[in-house]
Amino acid sequence: MQMQGNTIFITGGSSGIGCALAAAFHRRGNPVIISGRREDRLKAICARHAGMAYFVLDVTDPNSIRSVARKVTSDFPALNCVFNNAGVQMRAGISADGSLDEQSLETEITTNLFGPIRVAAAFLPHLAKQAGATLVNVSSGLAFVPIARFSVYCATKAAIHSWTMSLRHQWRKSGVKVIELIPPYVGTELGGPRKQAMDLGPQPMTVDAFIAESLKELESDADEIAIADAKKLFAAASPESVKRIFDLING
Repeated sequence: MQMQGNTIFITGGSSGIGCALAAAFHRRGNPVIISGRREDRLKAICARHAGMAYFVLDVTDPNSIRSVARKVTSDFPALNCVFNNAGVQMRAGISADGSLDEQSLETEITTNLFGPIRVAAAFLPHLAKQAGATLVNVSSGLAFVPIARFSVYCATKAAIHSWTMSLRHQWRKSGVKVIELIPPYVGTELGGPRKQAMDLGPQPMTVDAFIAESLKELESDADEIAIADAKKLFAAASPESVKRIFDLING
């Protein structure tokens, strides 16, 4: 992926990884457009980074996605890079009596899986017309080795990994580079205070360290980019064997 000369749209840009990626690419001189549900945060970020733009976007709402995609591509016709970054992490498991928190379940699956698919569908036709176009889907090391207490989150990220492989194959002749960015445990708001209080294992990677390594790796020609500790989880899934079989059954 080229690091300069892009016009970049980032979902989930009001905090965490998305916000930090936006700032990093903006510092390199790329026009950057961020999106998220919280307009106050988006405004504050753009105020700190002169020239950065924002759109309020709810990735759980198909109409919101289509509307924002039309506005972004109209206002920024040079757009050639989209980061599918928005995500939530909840504890939408099955309780001992078999009950489900239906609202949390629907929010997690819709945000983490339906959202990226719909965002890709809304932007890919435009990206296919641009030189050096890139779509980056952000998954997780937990796509490969799950943490049971975040069972649905891990399942949605595993689905993103699988879908990204297929999407890359489907759009291989379009000129759009489809990348999967695979973060480790990063110290962001994802998961909220409950997650932070219960994490007794390894300390999270700092956002700054994650961004520095991600930018370096994105400059490569790799399709799948695992960062720091996520490399171990990615390797545990034998990606080379999976790719070999994938190529075989998909011709």
